[in-house]
Amino acid sequence: MSLVALAACGPQSKEEPTAKETITFDYPFQNPELALDERVDDLLTRLSLEEKAALLLYKSPAIERLGIPEYNWWNEALHGIARAGRATVFPQPIGLGATFDTTLLHRIGQAIGTEGRAKYNAAVALDNRVQYMGLSFWSPNVNLYRDPRWGRGQETYGEDPYLLGRLGASFVKGIQGDDPKYLKAAACAKHYVVHSGPEGLRHSFDAIPSKKDFVETYTPAFEALVKEAKVEAVMCAYNRTFGEPCCGSPICYKTCCAS
Repeated sequence: MSLVALAACGPQSKEEPTAKETITFDYPFQNPELALDERVDDLLTRLSLEEKAALLLYKSPAIERLGIPEYNWWNEALHGIARAGRATVFPQPIGLGATFDTTLLHRIGQAIGTEGRAKYNAAVALDNRVQYMGLSFWSPNVNLYRDPRWGRGQETYGEDPYLLGRLGASFVKGIQGDDPKYLKAAACAKHYVVHSGPEGLRHSFDAIPSKKDFVETYTPAFEALVKEAKVEAVMCAYNRTFGEPCCGSPICYKTCCAS
């Protein structure tokens, strides 16, 4: 979900316009009829350096002078809405991976996206913008499950990069919806890249796969989610890859952007 998507949630007319009425906006970035680049450029020119820095955190504060509400980017939905009250719960992804069923994963994604949107709408109506109430889901996890000792292996669809890409892309398409203009919710491919344990060392270990393994095994699922499913976000991994932090690695960045 882009910054402008958050900004566009600012206050607008509370009443539905009639056929003869025209909605007016305080700022161009609020106007969904304008091109995305135009809206982003307009918003950035209005934000101070301090405001831009504050919006880099997962808990984005309100920018009241621009009508931008508070937003918390952290929500989870690997196999159902995770921490926002009662929700439909599906099997863990490792079990879903065993089905090899892309249609099933798409339907599950649709259910999660719809339920997440409903929970978000209900929360916003109560001005509840706390963590786990947003529309940006840090899912799916398309890391390889190569070693059963990895404590988060159940979050993935398995160890095959092709299967991860097929199921992950279907899941993302289901969550985000197929409307050409509006997102139902925003998915996030994680953790990019070469992040398959050991979990206890995830903030410090350095993954050094062969170049062949890096290209043929660890990156294809992310490529599928970016190219085919148009996933809204990619979460960088905590670890290093080839000696550089994944969140600041030129190799990882170029590989992802090339997709």
